[in-house]
Amino acid sequence: MEYYKTKECVKEYIELAKDVNGSELINELRKVLAENSLLLEIGSGPGTDWNLLSKHFKVIGSDFSNEFINHLQNKYRDGEFLELDASTLKTDKKFDGIYSNKVLHHLKDDELTRSVARQAEILKKAGVICHSFWKGEGSETFKGMFVNYHTESQLREFFEPLFEIISISPYEEFETGDSLLLIAKRK
Repeated sequence: MEYYKTKECVKEYIELAKDVNGSELINELRKVLAENSLLLEIGSGPGTDWNLLSKHFKVIGSDFSNEFINHLQNKYRDGEFLELDASTLKTDKKFDGIYSNKVLHHLKDDELTRSVARQAEILKKAGVICHSFWKGEGSETFKGMFVNYHTESQLREFFEPLFEIISISPYEEFETGDSLLLIAKRK
């Protein structure tokens, strides 16, 4: 995960992702989470989705990269951003919802298990999660970043013990069915 730690790589990623946003995912989230709910975004990165989310929710952004946190604080001066590891989510705040767009796939299976448990802890009763993942099997390292692919059945194994799955649906980011969107409610 060192890729996101340098100014050069963060600048490169911002340029790479400039035309990508989670507006379709956010529209799905809006169907199950009330307007103005307190929402944690895990892995805010360039801030594109944070900006879209903030039009509908009270959003606290987060990232594990100090470089991204600096970028976000400079770009969105009125925003609140926390430096958080997606696997431990060390915060005392409680949220109505948690959102991530292609972030949790950077976690190894044991880290994802810890993250799911921690998400349940920091969500208010009946809180909602909305996460996107790359669909597939196995893992790889891409530009020094660990990428863990998931199937619907694997996601159910991770989330069903603590969450009621509302939907797991395929969608297209670059190719037909290359991604999965999981929406669930805390049990």
